[in-house]
Amino acid sequence: MTEIEHVLPGDIERMSFQIIERELRELGRVIPADRRHVILRAIHATADLEYLDTLAFSEGVLEKAADAVRRGAHIVTDTTMAMAGINKRRLAAYGGEVHCYIADPDVAQQAGREGTTRSAAAVGKAVEEAEKKGVPLIFAIGNAPTALLALEEKIRGGYRPEVVIAVPVGFVNVVPAKERIMAAGVPYICNRGRKGGSNVAAAVCNAILYDMK
Repeated sequence: MTEIEHVLPGDIERMSFQIIERELRELGRVIPADRRHVILRAIHATADLEYLDTLAFSEGVLEKAADAVRRGAHIVTDTTMAMAGINKRRLAAYGGEVHCYIADPDVAQQAGREGTTRSAAAVGKAVEEAEKKGVPLIFAIGNAPTALLALEEKIRGGYRPEVVIAVPVGFVNVVPAKERIMAAGVPYICNRGRKGGSNVAAAVCNAILYDMK
């Protein structure tokens, strides 16, 4: 029977990061120092070392994300799971909030009228609400490529989110939706390929928040 390590709760994350970096070193790989906090948390959330190679960052995106948070940016997610995983207390310290509009009745009604998904309709509501309040937005999309496609359409129309965290998981339209965001001319953190998820979206947001001084 495999032996169980007795680890204090406060040491689990630290030990996990040490294991990740040790295994990468054994493979001859090193995480770039400027992206270490994000890549470590993405791998920690998934137990998948491939995120070292598949996570893509636009130039200066981490600095831009931190600056947006300091200016009171709100984070919009496409799932309640991602919303639950983001550290709201850290974000609130800068005046920000986390939103997920997927379950709002008016979003469901709009999606039905337009023959689209609730995730796509929720993007429209997020942008409208933010523009009314003058709030900058960071989008963290971990599940629905239709949300990315709706956001890309808004971007083509002139809207500019502060940062797009584009990490949906799946098989249908996931890869092209990510590629469109990376070509849209806005700051992004994107996981190339099919992998991702709400846990990854939350992990990337938390990495940004925890790294802020």
